[in-house]
Amino acid sequence: MGVRRRSGSFILQVNPILCDGFGHCGELAPELVTMDEWGYPIITAEPTPYNDARVHESARYAERGCPRQALRIRRVSD
Repeated sequence: MGVRRRSGSFILQVNPILCDGFGHCGELAPELVTMDEWGYPIITAEPTPYNDARVHESARYAERGCPRQALRIRRVSD
């Protein structure tokens, strides 16, 4: 038994058809999401390493906190 460390990277993706621009993701994951002038997310396309636990946790909160379920965390191949 021990702590399982994830290797690799992830990106946070938004489905623009589902998104209604509530802006919760910008509050929950400010490291990954900026908001445009209408409240819609602009998400960084740069992969983030899984070992950055703070940012990964923020992404998970944003994914779960989206009222329209428009966000997904996607694993990126190395």
